[in-house]
Amino acid sequence: MDSSNIIDISNVETDFILSGLFQYGHVDTFLCVAIVIVFAVALMGNIILILLIRLDTRLHTPMYFLLSQLSFMDIMNISTTVPKMTTDFLSNSKTITFLGCEIQTFVFLALGGTEALLLGFMSYDRYVAICHPLRYPVLMSKKICWFMVTCAWTSGSINALVHTLYVFHLPFCRSWVINHFFCELPSLLQLVCQDTSTYEYIVILCGLIILLLPFMAILASYARVLTVVFQMSSGKGQRRAISTCSSHLIVASLFYATGLSTYTRPHSLHSPEEDKAVAVFYTIITPLLNPFIYSLRNKEVMGAMRRQLVECVFVHKMSP
Repeated sequence: MDSSNIIDISNVETDFILSGLFQYGHVDTFLCVAIVIVFAVALMGNIILILLIRLDTRLHTPMYFLLSQLSFMDIMNISTTVPKMTTDFLSNSKTITFLGCEIQTFVFLALGGTEALLLGFMSYDRYVAICHPLRYPVLMSKKICWFMVTCAWTSGSINALVHTLYVFHLPFCRSWVINHFFCELPSLLQLVCQDTSTYEYIVILCGLIILLLPFMAILASYARVLTVVFQMSSGKGQRRAISTCSSHLIVASLFYATGLSTYTRPHSLHSPEEDKAVAVFYTIITPLLNPFIYSLRNKEVMGAMRRQLVECVFVHKMSP
């Protein structure tokens, strides 16, 4: 390849251009408005869930502690991509600085890896609660919960840092157009002007470890949970356990399936338009669904919401 077509990023830094999710037109304007509404609803839903867990002492349990961490990650996740994408559409500017792209890549990878591990820990929490209820206070103590969260954040951040530093030290072509609506690893690799096949296998291996292993652990734990649940004599206990596990499984399946589709396929099998569509699920749809699946189908969360509303009304009436 002609060396004039390669930019050494160690000497030169310039702006990337994001092709975006939208092409300017009436349909895409409607789509942009819809995504902004989804962003606002997802933000509000996750913030409310965090506040409920914080304010209601009945929700101060390991399960809701992990759930509050998930909501925090979802807030950061959707805030990493949607505001920039919307701003680009409204301002008709699609550029992102080299440093901005690097930061966005790191934050997104760190959040994705952390959430993948956290969902696995949440399934372990449900497994212990249902299969070993007497040992639950010991196996899911406050110290163990913090250890789980710390491990998830540390592992996800280290993995993201390694990949981000490596990719952004590769030589990029002069066409710095990223065919995506944010700086995502597979889309960045398409701009690299050298053979990345070996590194792509490393990405696939990391994807299998961070995404597939926790997902398999979730399936295994819930298989055991369902076995125990169907042995229960209480129909009410069965319904409650199945409702809790099924909601978690729905969210987990959507998150892991779309993530695996993006990060465990070689470069030759990637389609930019397909990558964009799949990315919408784990960057926008999943953060929207999480608070509603975990709250609307959860009597404890709905009860906490009613108590907080009653308390607010009471305080308002008592105030002069």
